[in-house]
Amino acid sequence: MQRLFTRSQTALMSLIGCLILLSPLSLLAVQKGDFTIKPELALIPLDEIHSGGPPKDGIPSIDKPVFLKAEKSRQLAGDRVLGLMWNGVAKAFPIDIMNWHEIVNDRFDDDPVVITYCPLCGSGVAFHAKVSGETLEFGVSGLLYNSDVLLYDRKTESLWSQLLSRAVTGEMSGTRLKILPLMVTTWEEWRQLYPDTVVLSRETGHYRDYDRDPYAGYENSKGIYFPVSKKDPRYHPKEQVIGLEINGQFKAYPVAELSLKGGKFQDEFAGKKLTIDYNPLSQSARFFDKHGGEIAVIRTFWFAWYAFHPETAVFKP
Repeated sequence: MQRLFTRSQTALMSLIGCLILLSPLSLLAVQKGDFTIKPELALIPLDEIHSGGPPKDGIPSIDKPVFLKAEKSRQLAGDRVLGLMWNGVAKAFPIDIMNWHEIVNDRFDDDPVVITYCPLCGSGVAFHAKVSGETLEFGVSGLLYNSDVLLYDRKTESLWSQLLSRAVTGEMSGTRLKILPLMVTTWEEWRQLYPDTVVLSRETGHYRDYDRDPYAGYENSKGIYFPVSKKDPRYHPKEQVIGLEINGQFKAYPVAELSLKGGKFQDEFAGKKLTIDYNPLSQSARFFDKHGGEIAVIRTFWFAWYAFHPETAVFKP
């Protein structure tokens, strides 16, 4: 009898063990690429995080950027750059370099700033890289969400969504980064606006063919390489839009619509009066509040903006 009871106990314990293994409580971590993610700390669906191909740091960030004076640069007038004026310092980051590195960890005077660019979404965003008084350094995770780069910080290895401007996994989950007013324009226009600008050098410490576009043809095609959660056919997927967020409300300003308006004009959104200065030659736009302060916006492809903000309003002239 005792023997039968022991066997029953054994069977019961085995059953309980199987149930524990199948229980959601046992799913303590999920492996995504080179990152171990706790589901309870994730703000996005883990099954929508995809590998972009390269591993963690397979696309190397530029951590010790070197800059040249404008007159010593090899940039051509029509070359596209990400330009930032911050703390009285103007710097340009050529997209032909950013295509290969995606992240530059930099400083503007005493302020830590991270410049980010996702070629798959055509999105350039600059962030203030200090959180709760601590400077963060970022790298390329090799992972994507809605086809957009996921950064990671090297202290906690939390993943950060570029287009959500916040950490979406890890101990930093939910923490937002301050967006800075980055301008996407031509080298010619940036130099005209800021003659004393410096420009990121090709001496990056990495060997890359910066004269070759690794994404040639992608910007004009309708194809999207990686899954996105939502799509909208109103515009070509790669239509350039300027994305604006005010108090949790979103609005897209497609370049196709801005081109019909042109010049400097007024708009109102989320109860705020805006001045928009659009240059049709460079297809660049800057947004200002009623006091003349520049508002940070995000330039990206339509498909990416809509995937992240399907509730977005859309500007029509």
